[in-house]
Amino acid sequence: MASFEIVGGHPLKGEIVPQGAKNEALQVLCAVLLTNDKVVIENVPDIRDVNKLIDLLMLLGVSVRKVKPSVPPLDPWSRTFEFRTNNIDIGKIETAEFATQATELRGSILLVGPLLSRFGRVLIPQPGGDKIGRRRLDTHFIGMEKLGAKVEYKRYNRKTVGSVRLDGYEISAKRLKGCYMLLDEASVTGTANIVMAAVLAEGTTTIMNAACEPYVYQLCKMLNAMGAKISGVGSNMLTIKGVKELHGCTHRLLPDMIEIGSFIGMAAMTQGDIVIKNAHVEHLGLIPQVFRRLGVEVWQKGDDLYVPSQEHYEIERFMDGSIMNISDAPWPGFTPDLISIALVVATQAKGSVLIHQKMFESRLFFVDKLIDMGAQIILCDPHRATVIGLDRQHRLRGLNMVSPDIRAGVSLLIAALSAEGKSRIDNIEQIDRGYQHIYERLRLLGASIVRID
Repeated sequence: MASFEIVGGHPLKGEIVPQGAKNEALQVLCAVLLTNDKVVIENVPDIRDVNKLIDLLMLLGVSVRKVKPSVPPLDPWSRTFEFRTNNIDIGKIETAEFATQATELRGSILLVGPLLSRFGRVLIPQPGGDKIGRRRLDTHFIGMEKLGAKVEYKRYNRKTVGSVRLDGYEISAKRLKGCYMLLDEASVTGTANIVMAAVLAEGTTTIMNAACEPYVYQLCKMLNAMGAKISGVGSNMLTIKGVKELHGCTHRLLPDMIEIGSFIGMAAMTQGDIVIKNAHVEHLGLIPQVFRRLGVEVWQKGDDLYVPSQEHYEIERFMDGSIMNISDAPWPGFTPDLISIALVVATQAKGSVLIHQKMFESRLFFVDKLIDMGAQIILCDPHRATVIGLDRQHRLRGLNMVSPDIRAGVSLLIAALSAEGKSRIDNIEQIDRGYQHIYERLRLLGASIVRID
């Protein structure tokens, strides 16, 4: 288990280039399975979850080669890969090795759509990922059933290296056929999976209540470049006319909006002065606006964001004078992945705010560590917390902590960077799952941080 030791109180200053979007990468990497032709993906982040998915693709027989990008990257850790899938061994889905690797990664669920569409059958164990509450998969499987697939939940005799039984799903179809469907929730990965299954299906598929996050927009843009016929891209109604085959393409990932929000939070909490380069502001939705509501100055300069040093920042109130409420919602609402960052930023603001995490019932449980650091937070229930800002009158205190998941881990890291004294965060492998080379990048910005492996 690796750890960070942080001495807080050092303002972060300088320029940072955000990594490629993690959640987009998990989708488009699975989409390479839909064609035998060469597919090139640029701006791939060097993070644990993405690297594990690439390993899983290689296990299935996908040829993966690192190549030079068409445009020189601003991010020195950015990678470009070439994928070829003309030697897929679909029998690998029966193996314990595949089951073991797939279980470790929630993104493995995105293999269902392309494998079912191309090979007619897939076995997938219950995927892993963050423990942030119930994360059901019904939307994925109901969508597959509507396209004509048969879905069965099974107990497999396959065993992992540790001889642990794995339950999972078997999805099969002789031929997928287009249809109309109304999704029971606007699931991002559910929408992506259904779209990847439908592009090669017979006939036309219409998806109502589709997720319209930039990740889905980018996936549809890539699939259309490969020869798919998807209309309504960027809206909550997608129409997909099935085609017989797809061809290769070159696709570039957007910068990661969650990392951009995280660096805004780091600048605010440490009284830093940070320029976030090449942020693709048009794809950030409400993110800059929500931080401005917390009093943080976020200036746009072309396609860059500038967060200047602020001695104090004050939370706004609503027009009728009532307390500010920050809540998550499906796109174009505020992304749930940044709720924990907004909560931490509010701890040193002037004023109070109600943080409402609607989508996941276990995502606010990390606030007990912030309370131990001196933050004034009332955890109302699993979904709501009221933060009474300290206005920098009392700095947070250093603490020994454990990272419970990606976003809570980074939130605790932000708190530690601003705290008085030394903090230690264990289990930082969780942070590595979503933030590439965060240790080296923070040191370049002036953080006092040591990584202990």
